[in-house]
Amino acid sequence: MGLTAGIVGLPNVGKSTLFNAITKAGALAANYPFATIDPNVGVVEVPDERLYKLTKLVKPKKTVPTIFEFTDIAGIVKGASRGEGLGNKFLSHIREVDAIIQVIRAFDDDNVTHVDGTIDPVRDIETINLELIFADLEVVEKRIPKIEKKAVLKVDQDAVEEYKLLMLIQETLMDNKPIRVIKLNENELALIHNFNFLTLKKMIYVANISEDEITDFENNEYVRTIKEFANKENSEVVVISAKIEAELGELDDEEREMFLEDLGIKESGLDKLIKRSYNLLGLETYFTAGPQEVRAWTFKKGMKAPQCAGIIHTDFERGFIRAETIPYNEYIKYGGELGAKDAGKSRSEGKNYVVKDGDVLLFRFNV
Repeated sequence: MGLTAGIVGLPNVGKSTLFNAITKAGALAANYPFATIDPNVGVVEVPDERLYKLTKLVKPKKTVPTIFEFTDIAGIVKGASRGEGLGNKFLSHIREVDAIIQVIRAFDDDNVTHVDGTIDPVRDIETINLELIFADLEVVEKRIPKIEKKAVLKVDQDAVEEYKLLMLIQETLMDNKPIRVIKLNENELALIHNFNFLTLKKMIYVANISEDEITDFENNEYVRTIKEFANKENSEVVVISAKIEAELGELDDEEREMFLEDLGIKESGLDKLIKRSYNLLGLETYFTAGPQEVRAWTFKKGMKAPQCAGIIHTDFERGFIRAETIPYNEYIKYGGELGAKDAGKSRSEGKNYVVKDGDVLLFRFNV
């Protein structure tokens, strides 16, 4: 599933450094605004210890992890929604992602310029968020007059419902709040799906700290203010040092583990960020395992077996018969597919089965 998170922020907050660390793609990182003009896209593996345990057990010819796509979007400045900076182009790139990762500078360094001259995380967050709000408000205010007459005269029930919802959204945006704070049901989400609102997208705030604070960031006043802000809208905060993550990106697995151990941390900030992004979008993983390949597949929580089969190939969904299912823990406990079957832990599930995170599946189909 081609799910993406867009990395945004003001110029010079560490976005491109973070992107480089995630993808090792070498995106331009420079100490001036608009160093990144076109979005850079990188694909990263989702860390999952289960995949490697399955590989050790099955010993396939190859192992394929599930992936997550990150897009590095150029720095946004105040007035972006009105075209300041190169803003309209950047905002259009954000519309194409599923979630937004907003990088905020949480360190002092006289050698790295700040677009506003001083370090103030809440001001920086509000600058970005307001531009996204203004962009959404423009969409709403263009749409309302087009359906207002039908809605008021009640000649079209869909128009009535859409108008009522857009008025609520307009009120929320005018109050400088993102659309995601509104509790919307499935029908309401479907009504506004095609607008691709920016502030409806899930948001993770990334506090970028200096490398010498990595084990003591709780005492960082900037981090505290970012967390306080995020709590008000039920958004998550991940604390990283982009500089450390960039260094980790240059190391092999063994060196990486030693470096993390020397730093006194168990998991890199990027691994946390990838996992949080994955969870934020309501994504889960199922596995296929055989002598040729052990593979992780991304699916949306709540998807049924035929839909999950369709992720592999549309023919699998079209001709779906059943899914041979073994929970991951049982698969490992009984030493693989044969052991799990002998222990009675393999099930044959039909079209209405809701796939669970960690299921090891074999799809039966006929086309």
